[in-house]
Amino acid sequence: MHTLHRLCAAGALALGLSGAVLAQSHGVKTQDVKNLQTLQSAAVLSISPADTQALMQNFSTVRPRFSQSGGETLYQAICQGCHMVKGEGAKGAGFYPALASNPKLAAAAYPASVVMNGLHGMPSFASKLSDEQIADVVNYVRSSFGNQYPDKLSAADVKPFRVTP
Repeated sequence: MHTLHRLCAAGALALGLSGAVLAQSHGVKTQDVKNLQTLQSAAVLSISPADTQALMQNFSTVRPRFSQSGGETLYQAICQGCHMVKGEGAKGAGFYPALASNPKLAAAAYPASVVMNGLHGMPSFASKLSDEQIADVVNYVRSSFGNQYPDKLSAADVKPFRVTP
């Protein structure tokens, strides 16, 4: 709980700094801005160097790979947030293409490459998923949501899509 309190203080500080600048630019009284900056300084001083270091490690740590296995489980954990539960896709703040009855999935190489390397607004999952996990999720999508592509992708089929520097 102590770490959560410190994390909240750090977040409030970051928001407060930008808030002070914004407030000043919109004609808020100088004294009110100074009071806000004083509160922010107090928040900074209340965070120990050790806590600051711990917070920085949380924000700069490379996130681990996904540990789930199986196409459906991976889809639920990673894909359905954008492509929706039934693969119907979504439009709104962004465009998330429908995977349901999608003819672009006919060639297994296409979705494997997209998952591996990303496309438009979709991020690359190359560093987060193994070749086997990518094959599993691609096979799941290609055989679900009205898609009936019988050929299966293997981890060996996925490997060539990894870009090596």
